[in-house]
Amino acid sequence: MTIQSALKALERLLGDRLVTSDAVLAQHGENETYFTNTPPDAVIFPENTEDVSQIVKLCNMHACPIVAYGAGTSLEAQHLAVQGGVVLDFSNMNSVLEVRDEDLTAVVQPGLTREDLNTYLRDTGLFFSVDPGANASMGGMAATRASGTTAVRYGTMSDNVLAFEVVMADGTIIRTGTGARKTASGYDLTHLLIGSEGTLGIITELTVKLHGIPEAVSAATCRFDSVEDAVNTVILTIQSGIPMARIELLDDVMVRGFNTYSKSDLPEKPHLFVEFHGSPTAVAEQAENFGDIAGEFSAEDFAWTTKLEERTALWAMRHKAHYASWSLNPGKKFLATDVCVPISRLAEAVVKAKEDSVRLGLTSTIVGHVGDGNFHCGVGVDTDNPDEIARVEEFTDNLCKLALRLGGTVTGEHGIGVGKIKFMDAEHGAAVPFMRAVKAALDPNNILNPGKVIPTATDKR
Repeated sequence: MTIQSALKALERLLGDRLVTSDAVLAQHGENETYFTNTPPDAVIFPENTEDVSQIVKLCNMHACPIVAYGAGTSLEAQHLAVQGGVVLDFSNMNSVLEVRDEDLTAVVQPGLTREDLNTYLRDTGLFFSVDPGANASMGGMAATRASGTTAVRYGTMSDNVLAFEVVMADGTIIRTGTGARKTASGYDLTHLLIGSEGTLGIITELTVKLHGIPEAVSAATCRFDSVEDAVNTVILTIQSGIPMARIELLDDVMVRGFNTYSKSDLPEKPHLFVEFHGSPTAVAEQAENFGDIAGEFSAEDFAWTTKLEERTALWAMRHKAHYASWSLNPGKKFLATDVCVPISRLAEAVVKAKEDSVRLGLTSTIVGHVGDGNFHCGVGVDTDNPDEIARVEEFTDNLCKLALRLGGTVTGEHGIGVGKIKFMDAEHGAAVPFMRAVKAALDPNNILNPGKVIPTATDKR
């Protein structure tokens, strides 16, 4: 069996719904970072779960790779068809199927973006909390175990997904989990699929948790003379039990990027962006307690606001960190990488990352959801310069090794994709063969997003 035989069978099934135009293929082969563009052999836009099931059955019969595609915002090439085959673009499966106000849950399709979900919820007094910055699709966020600025208070996708409808590699449609908040029934297939990056099944429906919009919200920025002071403020804040909604670190280089890209006028020093949610009394108390802690580390220039438009502008700037970092590296490709460490080791990790980028002559920004020990580095890459490629690879490899040495992980939220496969053995050791066994059991023909997360015996290398 071959990809071409699969395409012929799919064409008989789908007719002109099987898209092979150069423009569409090229669009689905692009990515936000430095990975080589890899167009698939065909793109299909399914309309419902039964569509997906029939397509997957045919691909499985012909051993044709199949890759789920949401908004295309993943940063480790998860959405690229690196071994060719078919891309399933879920942009037509983008509906809110049900909102259960009293249960604080919603049932949605995978192509719905998080911003569209929150727009739909605007008049309900509820919101969906996971906020990775990009307007990612719900299916993609679940598949990559997305996180973001609000995870320190509301949790990651792992904490906010209750149930799935999933098409397995043979085309079987299953449901995992329920609308209940907890269960002790059977294997937890829901959380097995979260973060599996489309390698174990294709998500066609999600039941997710919602939260009440807080009565009061207050946000602030402040600056420090050193990254160590900023990070130590974060550590003491978390250890003191102050319920932060967001607490974001920006180093001086990231601030320069914001000044360049967003036309802000922040002093080029390390900053914290923070936000508090709750009742007016609670928010005021939290803000005061945080201010006291930050003052112990010589924080300056506090700028507080409770105005919606000012808070929106602040976080809109923060969410453009990817492009602000890129603006410091004109004409280059861009690599965005992340690690996560225990918060007690966070200062050490951030300082070492900065030192390493300077030693290697790289312009690297640091920005992070440091309330949970997760930070990101953004580096420009001239892909026509072998020496710079080597230095960037040394930097990212050193960063991953540092995170592991400090008891952390090589990725807190970007995922493995193809970019970090080489660190799976170092992080997981003897567990890797068991992961490989799970993949082989659920996808014996290795058609679901092959070449991602963990290499298998049938991957084309």
